[in-house]
Amino acid sequence: MAKDGEKSDWKEFLWNPRTREFLGRTASSWGLIFLFYLIFYTCLAGMFALTMYVMLQTLDEHTPTWQDRLSTPGLVIRPRADDTFEIVYTIEDTESWDLYAQALDKFLQPYNDSLQAQKNHECAPDKYFIQEDSGEVKNNPKRSCQFNRTVLQNCSGIDDRYYGYREGQPCIIIKLNRVIGLLPGKDNQAPYVTCAAKKDDADKIGELIYFPPNGTINPMYFPYYGKKAQVNYSQPLVAVKFLNITHNEDVNIECKINAENIPVGGERDKFAGRVSFKLRINSKN
Repeated sequence: MAKDGEKSDWKEFLWNPRTREFLGRTASSWGLIFLFYLIFYTCLAGMFALTMYVMLQTLDEHTPTWQDRLSTPGLVIRPRADDTFEIVYTIEDTESWDLYAQALDKFLQPYNDSLQAQKNHECAPDKYFIQEDSGEVKNNPKRSCQFNRTVLQNCSGIDDRYYGYREGQPCIIIKLNRVIGLLPGKDNQAPYVTCAAKKDDADKIGELIYFPPNGTINPMYFPYYGKKAQVNYSQPLVAVKFLNITHNEDVNIECKINAENIPVGGERDKFAGRVSFKLRINSKN
């Protein structure tokens, strides 16, 4: 009998036909609860939407208010066949270096002179290309300076479509990562890139030649205003050609950006402003 009583109690709790209560509450009671939570969550959603709206009014869609990136730009090299910083090939084995030439061709396509002339501005060299806003009127989209592929001369792939790899005099292209607002150097003094072998490999690296001359990056490519504000921006490049590097041996190389106001490395990132890679040219002769 006790079990029957318990069963009856549960039935009445679920639905009591005498009081017309469901789970212990009448329809009006449930309606008030639902109304309360509807109003409560509607208010929460409204407060969240209002907060987001106010916050978005303080943001500039073209320039981030805060940047957590390092003020020192990083460097990357091309070509890179994979995620390693190693360039290894055999002169006599065409397939071993042709992939590097193809990678450079693909990378340099946007720098073709004809494309740069269509998209970008022919800037006055040797000074920063400052593009101020007119009060609250944004000067967007901002213009970008041409960086023509021909500037890389012997490493442009125009006269030598193999970029020196067939002769054992390979070209490495160095790209400076973008940092919004960066003005490298002082008083329009141009930053420049230098490369050298690590200490143990100093006698293996041989002679280098840079394009543009002296590895210079013209100040006219700075400052960078951001991807949305400067949609056609072409990052300046420096090419390094290794003329007589020692064959059949690993040569560990480090390239870095040099400017008075750009510290190289630091506690946060010892690789800031520099890039290291291994170059090995094998030869059967």
